[in-house]
Amino acid sequence: MAKRVAVIGAGSSGLTSIKCCLDEGLEPVCFESSDDIGGLWKFKEQPEADRCSIYRSVIVNTSKEMMCYSDFPMPDHFPNFVNNSTIMQYFRLYAEHFSLLKHIHFQTTVRSVRQRPDFSNSGQWEVVTVDRDGREETHVFDGVLVCAGHFTQPIKPLSDFPGIDTFPGTIIHSWEYKDPDPYLGKRVVVVGIGNSGGDIAVDLSRACEKTFLSTRKGAWVIGRVVDRGLPLDMIMMTRARDLFYWLLPRALLNLIWERSLNQRHDHKLYGLQPVHRILDQRVVINDDLPGRILLGELVMKPNVQKFQGSTVVFDDGTVEEKIDAVILCTGYDYRFPFLPTSLSSGSDGDLKLYRRIFPPSLERPTLAILGLIQTKGPIMPAAELQARWATRVIAGLNHLPPAEKMDKTIEKDVQANLKSYPCPKLAALQVDHIPYLDAIAKEVGVCPNIAWLLLRDPAVGFRVFFGPCSPYQFRLNGPGHWSGARQAILTQWDRVAKPMKTRPIPETSSFSLFFWLCLSGGAAVIFALMAILTTVLSFLVMKFSTSTQNIFV
Repeated sequence: MAKRVAVIGAGSSGLTSIKCCLDEGLEPVCFESSDDIGGLWKFKEQPEADRCSIYRSVIVNTSKEMMCYSDFPMPDHFPNFVNNSTIMQYFRLYAEHFSLLKHIHFQTTVRSVRQRPDFSNSGQWEVVTVDRDGREETHVFDGVLVCAGHFTQPIKPLSDFPGIDTFPGTIIHSWEYKDPDPYLGKRVVVVGIGNSGGDIAVDLSRACEKTFLSTRKGAWVIGRVVDRGLPLDMIMMTRARDLFYWLLPRALLNLIWERSLNQRHDHKLYGLQPVHRILDQRVVINDDLPGRILLGELVMKPNVQKFQGSTVVFDDGTVEEKIDAVILCTGYDYRFPFLPTSLSSGSDGDLKLYRRIFPPSLERPTLAILGLIQTKGPIMPAAELQARWATRVIAGLNHLPPAEKMDKTIEKDVQANLKSYPCPKLAALQVDHIPYLDAIAKEVGVCPNIAWLLLRDPAVGFRVFFGPCSPYQFRLNGPGHWSGARQAILTQWDRVAKPMKTRPIPETSSFSLFFWLCLSGGAAVIFALMAILTTVLSFLVMKFSTSTQNIFV
């Protein structure tokens, strides 16, 4: 009989986990507490406790070619950066194509996940669920994949702001924010300048009388597009560039990057200048933030010092009066209350995980937590690779190293991030995008061999090394090989161009191009050469005349 695996959550990580189970001959049973797939990306007018929540205007920060599943490219007519409704369409296409929906139990909540008495031998789990009618049921599974997300517990540090209890206006977390309509004509302070803080401040600045964005440390800000209007991640996230960065001193890289961003907009002039170097923490991706500052609709402010009624006092001593609302973009914590407390390594609920997936304390590696990472690239390809590895481990096709070795790897990874992220719980979540993908891919046996590709298939090898590190690279060979991976790599830039080819523009022929170059710049060069030639000839004639006169004297 096939091993039964519980998949908790039907968001981006849950959907690919169901498919990976099927690929490895496992029997997935997915429990989704809501009435639809999509997890984080399912927009709802009202936030629901212990679930992810997004605002109406949210747009992904990673392009479609870089964030899609490795064997299912997004349709070529989809825009390069999709909104929540478009990504929901993609999830439905994916679920339908691979027949995933029949494995999902909607409106079913997982209450507890516990090891069975014979766990040391069987590796099995008892999972207690409650359905929409309140009926409780206990199941036995050979494995568990936790795909419940980690943007469910908003952090509201109200105690950090003296006098906040005297503030008469509304105070919400970004988790509760939906659109700017309730704030039309009001004066609003947004606290925190992560990606959500930047998005919400820009959103509000188009409706509010005045929007203030308060930041304690500042941030480096970059748009979604770079030179020639191409997607940022497709240009920047390449193996060649990663190698180049590895060879150069970090201080020099910081200098180059910071100089480049300051050429676009001077971060000090705009009030954005952070206290950290650009490579130390994630940048804020926002196309409109500098423009809204330039228009005066958005005002940068330092950290909030205290509240005095509707007056907000900032650390630099400046004061803003008649503030109507405060929106806290102060991040999230994560917790999985249904898991055994023995898996947590501290009072803060931190989970000690090998490669951010497997708890090393388990005698049998039959439980994995997917998507619990923070990276400078898209999370979906990483979560998919995590699922491919986890299902192979549960199926007995791959094996983990001894617990002692896993513990050392975990400690090494955390220590490497503590300088940039002093909180150990936050430091543990950080991964370097391409090295992390390759590390997991090697475990699965699907990491591309660049040297072999360059010899055997130079067209693909060149694109894999010098082009964007798109997910299709991990389907070229090994377990889960997809015959369409090569073509997907060769045509990825075609799919980038497709949604923008909405207006026919005549192509300029090479002859016409040469002709016009001759008439414009080319003609100028010809005239310049003629002028030089005329000067030289005049000089020679003059010299000849002088010489002739000397002969007859």
